[in-house]
This record gives sequence, C-alpha cells and structure tokens, in this order.
Amino acid sequence: MERNTGKKEKPKNDWRGFFRLLMGAKPPKLLLAIALSLSVISTLVGLVIPMFTKNVVDSFSLSSLNWMQIAGMALAFVGSAVAAGVSTYLLNYAGQKVVAGIRDRLWKKLLVLPVRYYDNNQTGDTISRMTNDTGIIKGLIAEHMAGFVTGLISIIGSIVVLLYMDWKMTLIMFSIFPIAFLILFPLGMQMYKVSKGLQAETAGFTSILSRVLSEIRLVKAAGAEPVEYREGSEGIQKLFKFGLKEGRIQALMSPLITFVMLMLFVVLFGYGGARVASGAISAGQLVAFMLYLFQIVMPITQLTQFFTQMQKAMGATETILKVLDHEEEDPHAGLPVMNAAQPLHFEHVTYGYKDEEAVLKDVNFTMDAGKVTAIVGPSGSGKTTMFSLLERFYTSHEGTIRLGANRIDDFSLVSWRSQIGYVSQESPLIVGTIRDNICYGLQREVTQEQLERAAEMAYADIFINELPEKYDTEVGERGIKLSGGQRQRIAIARALLRDPKILMLDEATSSLDSKSEVVVQQALQNLMQGRTTLVIAHRLSTVVDADQIVFLDKGVVTGIGTHQELLESHEMYREFATQQLQIQEQLIAEHSPSALLS
Repeated sequence: MERNTGKKEKPKNDWRGFFRLLMGAKPPKLLLAIALSLSVISTLVGLVIPMFTKNVVDSFSLSSLNWMQIAGMALAFVGSAVAAGVSTYLLNYAGQKVVAGIRDRLWKKLLVLPVRYYDNNQTGDTISRMTNDTGIIKGLIAEHMAGFVTGLISIIGSIVVLLYMDWKMTLIMFSIFPIAFLILFPLGMQMYKVSKGLQAETAGFTSILSRVLSEIRLVKAAGAEPVEYREGSEGIQKLFKFGLKEGRIQALMSPLITFVMLMLFVVLFGYGGARVASGAISAGQLVAFMLYLFQIVMPITQLTQFFTQMQKAMGATETILKVLDHEEEDPHAGLPVMNAAQPLHFEHVTYGYKDEEAVLKDVNFTMDAGKVTAIVGPSGSGKTTMFSLLERFYTSHEGTIRLGANRIDDFSLVSWRSQIGYVSQESPLIVGTIRDNICYGLQREVTQEQLERAAEMAYADIFINELPEKYDTEVGERGIKLSGGQRQRIAIARALLRDPKILMLDEATSSLDSKSEVVVQQALQNLMQGRTTLVIAHRLSTVVDADQIVFLDKGVVTGIGTHQELLESHEMYREFATQQLQIQEQLIAEHSPSALLS
C-alpha cells in the first residue's frame, strides 16, 4: 500500500552515498587502476626533474654535461607525457562509462517508479537528475580525479624531499598553509551551498522549459506567451544570480590563493637567498627548492578544484539517490492471470490521493464477464480514479478489487496490464509512424496481415490507405498531424491488436464531431465484443446500451441498475438522462434538412 507518511528522507550527502552510487554503476576498476597508475608514474617522473636541475646548476660546465643522462631525461619526459595522455583518455572513458551506468540505472528505475512519484515530482526535475546531475559526477571522475591523486602524490613527495633538503625552509613554508586554509575553507563551504542552490534552480528551470515546450500549442492558443516569458525570465534571473554568487566566490578564492603563493615565494626567496649567501645551501638547492614548491602550489589548485567539484557531486549524488532509493514497482512479482474472463468485484474500495481526502468511499459493485458496465456521475465523482485503481496505478487504502476469487494485487503487473485495453478521450500517441503507434508496447512480432486486420476492425484503414506512406506515415509529436477521430481509431486498433480481455473506455467519442463519432462508435462495437467493458459515460447512447449502470456521486455509489431501472428509481440519474435527451434533440434539430436550409 502506498501511503505518504510525511517523513523526510535522510540526506545522503556523504562519501558513503557517493561511493555506493559509483559501485552501483559498475565502474571499470582495472581501467581506473591503469589510468591512475600512469598518472602516478608521470608525477614521479616530475619529482625527479628538480633534483636533475639542482645537479646541473651546481656543476654547470660544458665539459661536465653527461649527454647520456640528458638523453635519458628526455626519454623520461616523453614517456611521462605519453603516460599522462593515455591516463587522461582512460579516465575520460571510465567517467563516461560510470555516467552511462548511472543513467542506465536511473532510466530503468524511472520506468518502474509508481505513478504517484510522477504525481509528486515535476518532469523537468526528473530530466535534470538524468542529465545535469550525472554530468557533474562525470566531470569529477574524468576531469578532476586524476588531478587529485597525482596532486596528492606530488605534494607528499615534494614535502618529503624538501624536508630532506632543508627542513627549516620547509617549516617556514608550512606556516603559511594553515593561514590559507582558514581563509579558503569558509569559501569552499559557501561554494557548496551555492552549487546546491544552482542545481535546484537548474532543475526548476528545466521543468519550466519542459512544461511550456511540450504544450506550446496551448500556450499560443491561450495567448500565454507573456506569462510564460515572465516565469521563464524569473528562472533565468535566478540562475544568473546564482552564477554571480559562484563568480564572486571564485573571484575571492583565486586572488587569495595567488596572494598566499606570492607571499610564500617572496619569503622563501628572501630567506633562501640569505641561506645561499651564508653558504648553508647551494644555488642549485635553492632552484630545486623553488621547483618543488611549484610542484606543491600547482597541485593545491587542482585539489581546490577537486573539492569544489566534489561538493557539487555530493549534491548531485543526494538527488540521484533519492530517485534510486524510491520505492518501485516490481512488474514481474506475482501470479500470472490464467483466466481473465471472470467477474470483476469492487469490494468496499476506498481511495484518496491525500490520506485525509477520500475520492472513492466504500465502493461495492460487480462487473460480469463479457458485459458492459457504464459509470455515470458528475465531474469529480471518482470515475477516472476507478480506472486508475483497475490499472493498478494506485492501491486502494481500504477494500479490494477481485478478478473472480483472486485479488488483482496478487497478479504480476505485466500479466495484469496485458489483460487490459484502455482507450481515453485524448488517445495519446508517441512520436513515430502509424505502425509504431498501433504496435506500441507489444513484445511479439506483428505481421502486416495482423496490423491491417486490426486497422480494418478499427475503421482506421480507410484513412491510412489514403496517406502517401500509409502505415509508415509520421504522426508528429502527440499525433498532432492526425485529426481527433483518426487518433481515436489508431488507439482502438492498438487495443484490438493487444486482444485484451478487459476493456476500459473513457468515453472515447465525447470530443469528436458527429461524422467521426459514428465511425469510432462502430470501431468500438468491434472492440467491445466478448470483452468485460467498463465505460465512463457522458452520452445517453452509451448508457442506454450498457448491461449495467453504476451512478457515482462524490465517490459514493448511489445507484446500480439498467437504464430503465435507474430512470424509475434514481432522481439524479433521471436528471442526467433528461439533460442528455435534450442535448440530443437539439443536435438533431440543428442537423435537420430544414435547419440546414435556413
């Protein structure tokens, strides 16, 4: 049972969460080890250079130059450069591989998350998890991890050599680093907060883009461009402000690091120069000391960038893990449906999207196998919610729905949903061809003959065969290139090809013109034959032909019977039927020959 407990999940903004995410993506450990080993070799070669320079400076003369030694160093430099290049490529490959693994896990997870998750989370936020947040993690692995490891080795190695060369000068150098840490650490924390805020705003802005661009026709038809521009502009300005905050912190950090380093060089040059003058150290040692200092300073910048990126990655990890740790559906858990041609029983079913607000209240009725049950009632009475419970998008809070003697929750989702055909008012289509849409979701091969038979029974073959590319015609985004009646007939053909035993119709003709309605009604009659059918009814013609009518009012069943029985015993149904009859007479009058002549 899905209930919103209201408890907040504990944030996973720590190293353990990050490594759990990485291990779940199955990183190429051997490649990472090779890449880091090559980076280490390149760094160790770099640590030898200052010592070689020291010897050259202290004993510089043309006669003392050892050309074999120089050739060896040149080869070492070339080898170091090659190792660094290969390491960079392998790390990039590993980073891309890890991100592909995380995105694969996320995509798999998103497809098995319950509908309630999508009710409570904006599409743009979810897209941001898949694109922006995973990109941050890729940047950390591919661009900053090698710098962190090699930088650490370079710093430790340089410090060890410096202590050996001149421990007094090394201690002077160390005295400045705590001061730099005290200045830079608070700035790093601020950068983390700004990065998290930037990620949240980016996700929000992506939501706005996704919503507006997916409904651009509604935006234009409603003349809502100025409203949407203002909302989008606000999102852009928020991103701009976060970008400025990030820029201000970076503007403080860079000069501070430069200032600390310059101060360090001045102190060491002054003190080191005095030591050389006194004969305590040689000029070569001072040069080597300064080169080693460079090998400490440069990696410190890399480490700073690594920790900044790591803070961003922590925030990204937290949001990704919230999705991955969310309760999911297991589509294969449960029993297979062996016989769907059995009565469907609603037994004391109660459900609400919010715990305190029940939409359906103690609903009881039975749908006989192979018969048509019509659901009638005012808007907001719970008709669509009843469909959602049958599809198992949600689980009832109280009571149960049974197929024969079995609870429908006992069946696997794959098996249960394969028994259901659903045709709605909107008849959503995917981007692709007519063939793609009719065959959508089927896990078996569909022959051309089967495809054409389904289209013929849905009366869709009439317009399909008139199209230049026939079944290979592109329908456009959400089927925009087709009329409403054509989309409905494709949806009916899709349901026919699935051959469902249970049919749910959300009054599939209510939004059609009279000509299209006649054709679609004929197609629906073909579809309904021999199937247990539940219809949300808005029109009297559908209700009159139903074997059973269930009247819902504010989530409560107030009447069950045939059209004639409810007409005699149910006041609200009588009002509904009278109103529909008046509308029907009015339409007939409007389309009569005399009305058309006038």
